[in-house]
Amino acid sequence: MTLKLSELRKEYLAASLDEQHVHPDPLLQFKDWLNQSMDSGVEEPNAMVLSTSDREGHVSARVVLLKGTEKDGFIFFTSYESRKGVQLQANPNAALTFHWHLLERQVRVEGKVVKISRKASVEYFNCRPSDSRISASVSPQSSVIPDRSFIESMREGFILDLQGSAPVCPDNWGGYCLKPSMIEFWQGRARRLHDRIRYRIQKGEWIIERLAP
Repeated sequence: MTLKLSELRKEYLAASLDEQHVHPDPLLQFKDWLNQSMDSGVEEPNAMVLSTSDREGHVSARVVLLKGTEKDGFIFFTSYESRKGVQLQANPNAALTFHWHLLERQVRVEGKVVKISRKASVEYFNCRPSDSRISASVSPQSSVIPDRSFIESMREGFILDLQGSAPVCPDNWGGYCLKPSMIEFWQGRARRLHDRIRYRIQKGEWIIERLAP
């Protein structure tokens, strides 16, 4: 018999997290956890929920893929004209959420988003599979379209126009970097007494704190 949602329970016993043993740099702590998630066989460990909002505070969220970590932030790519792109133009404050259920871990990130260089965007675009480059070139992302055949026809027409040449990175497509002001690492623990370690920036330095579960 199917359980009711209110009856679903899971005990968290996989690991613990101690503020005395985390890396002083949260980006290096994140990379350590990300590598562990890849080694543990987590599917798409770079999948993250990106939350954005407009000037009026209307929030939207979607899953995107992390494509790089720099010393000062998290890199992802999209159309600048997509809903998230338009919202980031109006309000650069955003949040990321990673969830690695096999490891009973979650990471939350908050900060400001800026566009990366055009050169870096083009270099990444040119490394993508051909189908991905074509889709990025033809899709009016987040716009209403009449049906599936509309976008399929656009794709076929674009391929014909290419005449065998490689797609060029569209001007309205590229990368963003979320530069964190807060990163929280969550480790599930027994009896719902979870470990929560938060890093927050203060006068250019990272402060490490334990939060109540």
